[in-house]
Amino acid sequence: MQLFFNPNIDETTQSFSFDKEESRHIIKVLRKKDSDILHVTNGSGLLFETQITLASDNKCIVEVLSISNAEKPKFHLHLAVAPTKMNDRFEWFLEKATEIGIQEITPIFCDRSERKVINKDRFEKIILSAMKQCNESFLPKLNEAISFKEFVKKQHQGLQLIAHCEETDKKSLKEVLQPNENVTILIGPEGDFSEKEIALALENNYKPVTLGNTRLRTETAAIVACHSVVFFNENI
Repeated sequence: MQLFFNPNIDETTQSFSFDKEESRHIIKVLRKKDSDILHVTNGSGLLFETQITLASDNKCIVEVLSISNAEKPKFHLHLAVAPTKMNDRFEWFLEKATEIGIQEITPIFCDRSERKVINKDRFEKIILSAMKQCNESFLPKLNEAISFKEFVKKQHQGLQLIAHCEETDKKSLKEVLQPNENVTILIGPEGDFSEKEIALALENNYKPVTLGNTRLRTETAAIVACHSVVFFNENI
């Protein structure tokens, strides 16, 4: 199934049109025509089966035939991850985390971060493309980049965890997870979190965890954390 996206449709929508860029892609590139069936999601859990009523490359119009609801996860996974020095590595994380089933991502700037600027528009396009590619109906939320200090001082629902490499008393991620519990996990930059940042996280009710016995790259650690939480909740 090929999936399309329109964030402005809901249960009351009977027909709608795609913008010029998407219309051109549907008609000129994919060679869709009148009466062809298109599957569309709004990114909030609704899947629409639609039929083309006007096959124009300037304004492709479809009629809604049926609507179905995707099952919403019973937990909410939020990863706060330091952007990597090489953009392609962070983009790889965004793509794979979307495929695995993350719900929310916040880029965080840390004491040892080598990248202090991100392209949010590009990141959102990567997430959207990954959602469509794996036929998911929920679009993960990408927040604005924020400093580590600002992030940890905010209250987040559920379990709050920080994964770091310092030799301190830590439990494994699987030991602290609870079924269907919301989870926020901090993943640091290539040089790890500073001691000051770790102390600040602990002061703000974050629990330290380990993701295994090996030292992982930032993007690998984020994927391990993401998969671990999703896999844990799928197998309870």
